[in-house]
Amino acid sequence: MLRRLWDSIALGQAVIIALTLGLSPFVPEPHLWEKLKMLAAGTLVRPLDMFDLALHGLPWVLLIAKLIEAARGRRA
Repeated sequence: MLRRLWDSIALGQAVIIALTLGLSPFVPEPHLWEKLKMLAAGTLVRPLDMFDLALHGLPWVLLIAKLIEAARGRRA
């Protein structure tokens, strides 16, 4: 079941998901970038901030996994 769901997501869709959900809100700076800066500074301590990092980072993990899959010659 999960494999079928994974295969149903095309590489182009993964790019769109990463650029929209992964970076929103765009103003004043992308949320993911803000959370990564907090992580680097050691100020990512609130559970809500950790959830935000996971929520906005997951589309990028999906995209990277799809790119690796495509590079290995599997369906994208």
